[in-house]
Amino acid sequence: MAEHTPVCDFGWKAPEFTLPGVDGKTYGLQELKGPNGTLVVFICNHCPYVKAVIDRLVRDATELKALGVNTVTICSNDATTHPDDSFEPMKDFAQEHGFTFPYLHDESQDVARAYDAVCTPDFFGFNKDLELQYRGRLDESGRDPAGPDVRRELFEAMKQVAETGQGPRAQTASIGCSIKWKAA
Repeated sequence: MAEHTPVCDFGWKAPEFTLPGVDGKTYGLQELKGPNGTLVVFICNHCPYVKAVIDRLVRDATELKALGVNTVTICSNDATTHPDDSFEPMKDFAQEHGFTFPYLHDESQDVARAYDAVCTPDFFGFNKDLELQYRGRLDESGRDPAGPDVRRELFEAMKQVAETGQGPRAQTASIGCSIKWKAA
């Protein structure tokens, strides 16, 4: 079932975390933080919305890095009910799509809960002080292929954040598959 993200809560501070990456390293938010901004994205391997945008996300993350904005992706889905989202397939997914940023595993789902993540993909764009400035979508394509003239909403927003510390006030919510929560 498709879920929409809530409206951006401007200034909300990014919760700290420490998580294992598919590259065998452990990462904390402070070491991942970019000098001009940080993009934290909740994704997974199996979601058709993620599959539709992942190569554009990799492109945008690469271009944002040049602007001082670092990107980190996190998979929080229950790997018991969704084995395609377990740690080993995460490694393959990152390699297959040429990730140039960390892909972290939130097995406990504590980080997803701290961020109030609701779907995949769910984008959290922070300024250099780790204050939320963007909670929108990558672009208007959703699960469809993007046309040649599709507006790069995430890229434009994070470029603005890198340059001014402020995100755009008009944002369109991301849509995606719900986070696959563990049974209580």
